[in-house]
Amino acid sequence: MLRTIYCGELREEHIGQEVKVCGWVQRQRDLGGLIFIDLRDRSGIVQLAFDQDSDKEDFEKAFATRSEYVLCATGTVRSRGESARNANIPTGFIEIAVTHLDIISAAQTPPFEIVDNSNAREELRLKHRYLDLRRPELQSKLIARSKITTIARNFFADNGFIDVETPILVKSTPEGARDYLVPSRVHPGSFYALPQSPQLYKQLLMVSGFDRYFQIARCFRDEDLRADRQPEFTQIDLEMSFVDQEDIIDVNERFLKHLFKEFKGIDLEIPLQRMPYDQAMLRYGCDKPDLRFGFEIVELTELLKDCEFKVFADTIANGGKVRAINVKGGGKFTRKEIDSLTDYVKTQQKAKGLAWTKNNGGEISSSYAKFLTEDENKAIYDAMGFENDDIIFIVADKTKVVCAALGALRCEVARRLNIIDPDCYKLLWITDFPMFEYDEEENRYVATHHPFTAPRDEDLEFLLTDPGKVYSKAYDIIINGSEAGGGSVRIHTPEVQNKVFDAIGLTKEESQLKFGYLLEAFKYGVPPHAGLAYGLDRLVGLLLGTDAIRDVIAFPKVQNASELMTECPSEVPQKSLDELFISVNPPAKEE
Repeated sequence: MLRTIYCGELREEHIGQEVKVCGWVQRQRDLGGLIFIDLRDRSGIVQLAFDQDSDKEDFEKAFATRSEYVLCATGTVRSRGESARNANIPTGFIEIAVTHLDIISAAQTPPFEIVDNSNAREELRLKHRYLDLRRPELQSKLIARSKITTIARNFFADNGFIDVETPILVKSTPEGARDYLVPSRVHPGSFYALPQSPQLYKQLLMVSGFDRYFQIARCFRDEDLRADRQPEFTQIDLEMSFVDQEDIIDVNERFLKHLFKEFKGIDLEIPLQRMPYDQAMLRYGCDKPDLRFGFEIVELTELLKDCEFKVFADTIANGGKVRAINVKGGGKFTRKEIDSLTDYVKTQQKAKGLAWTKNNGGEISSSYAKFLTEDENKAIYDAMGFENDDIIFIVADKTKVVCAALGALRCEVARRLNIIDPDCYKLLWITDFPMFEYDEEENRYVATHHPFTAPRDEDLEFLLTDPGKVYSKAYDIIINGSEAGGGSVRIHTPEVQNKVFDAIGLTKEESQLKFGYLLEAFKYGVPPHAGLAYGLDRLVGLLLGTDAIRDVIAFPKVQNASELMTECPSEVPQKSLDELFISVNPPAKEE
């Protein structure tokens, strides 16, 4: 090893010891007869000191160094003078009096300064990601990711799970997000797909008798990107046999308790709260509610069904809903701020509008109160618990639009009021999801999660007669308003699996073509089984308090699914296409 210790590990107890450190130059300060170099590695920064007593050649080398040069320095740890101490860094009370210096590698001036909170454009930093990753902020996040992965791997190993790798080149099963396809050279005209998840393989592992499976699995989905989504991502994936929903929830609550204690020092109370999907939609407008603040949705439809205000009355008459939230402390919102929130629900959530009433220091103003009777207004105030400094927001629209608008609005006003505690963690399970949702474009039902999720026993009778009534044995784990993971009890009988395929419009021929190997395996004895997968990237982001998962991925993609550093995807030579029997016919580029 070139070094004997990491830069950031040095402390006052090392004073008098000879050490050898290696790293990158953060900055060099030439004070005439004194030169100081801040040397950085992944552990932190230490100061190298050169003076008149230093070797002349070493002094000249130190004089010649610039930012991002790679150095190896040998010297003696000594105390800094009282006036030179830096209490802001762990190594700020010591420095290394260098006795030998090697310049391992020179460096050009980087396109941006390697510092935390860089104001360089993100595109520039991603183009030179290897430089961006030198920043302590990003390094600490990737080191944290490694620690979280290790905690997960050790926990599941200690609980009897077997780590099994599943294939990356798999059969395409386009029954969800779009697959990434990989052409086969030896099977002209045929394609592999990159796995969207190890779902079917892990179920087959249960058929094989590996009753507790675990994997840190790479997954791929060809879909549009968001701040918390990438085309390739990592799952903490698991499956168990001879279990029901309670067993899966139990082992994962114990995992989360262990993870929060080991990584955050937080004693998580279990069992966690549970909430059925329908209740979550009614109270919070979404299936991943953030419970760190209130502003629950209140149903006003029945109360206002006979009112003469056309906006409310017509909506109710046409089968829509009128619902509201009461924002405590929102009475101070100005009209400009209210208009901004109105524009938010109209443009972002497609609501027709936003009605409001606010109480600002006892002075009540409203956008709709004059259209209602005194009794109707009072009934709303009573239902909403309306008090001084409150503002009521009401949305009247189709049920789906009302849920989306108020669900997003409660989170938006919480952000604007700055009432969300970043150090608070609220976890809960959402259970009993609808088994199917109707796809207007395809004119058929599709599986809400995936078609291998088991329906509730009491809903089996509706599978072929009324799929919209069927609820599933699915469950999601929610952390602070984000889905950290999800899973379900799986179907383990061919009869039920075939009925589900029928319900989503797959013919027997299509079912056999896409999933014949699974149906064949089900003929040979299948244990009841269930599983769950965490999005590792998202879980790390939640534990670190970052919204953009790009910060916890070493080499992420950008909005259009490209990687700026390597400039992929890219064109390939015609010879490579010919070997794959592929003809490319891209759309004409716009002028």
